[in-house]
Amino acid sequence: MIQRNKAEDRLIAALYAQGGETSDFDLNPDTKLPENRVLKPAAVLVAFHEDGRLLLTKRSAWLKHHPGQIAFPGGKVEQGETLVDAALREAQEEVGLDPSQVSVLGTLPSHETVTSYVVTPVVSMIRGDWTPVPELGEVEEVFTVPFDHIANCTNYRIEGRRWQGRRRYYFIAPYGPYYIWGATARMLRGLAERLCD
Repeated sequence: MIQRNKAEDRLIAALYAQGGETSDFDLNPDTKLPENRVLKPAAVLVAFHEDGRLLLTKRSAWLKHHPGQIAFPGGKVEQGETLVDAALREAQEEVGLDPSQVSVLGTLPSHETVTSYVVTPVVSMIRGDWTPVPELGEVEEVFTVPFDHIANCTNYRIEGRRWQGRRRYYFIAPYGPYYIWGATARMLRGLAERLCD
């Protein structure tokens, strides 16, 4: 029988808490989105180790999309895959995480990105010892962030920058040298809101 820890208990409770979908446009309500837009399904693995630390990656600086940004392992859903299948496959490809070491706790509401993806965060626990193996073409670094940092709503701030000719606002949750922002920070903020209640 698997022994649950306090972080896992809080995560499970958070999955049942009230809260809706999020988007990269939450802090920019004047953005007009086309009604007939087509969103591509994607999934990310929001994976906490049993010690409570959250797994994150720093994307390669050589990638065409989002170079150098902090992200969850994840990507688009391939034909015939479930959201959970996609998140686990991407985590195995990107950081060498064996799906047999992952206990899926549930999913958070989806998140719409500025790049026209609808992303489902798959919340999970990593069981046992594991050494990350980054996929060098895609992942520059694998690191972890303490549960208490993620779960504390006061660690999230709002910043802004010019994007496509106008000022765009977004959440940040910096940790040490890591600038966590954009979709990753917004999804984490959504989880933190459930954990803070």
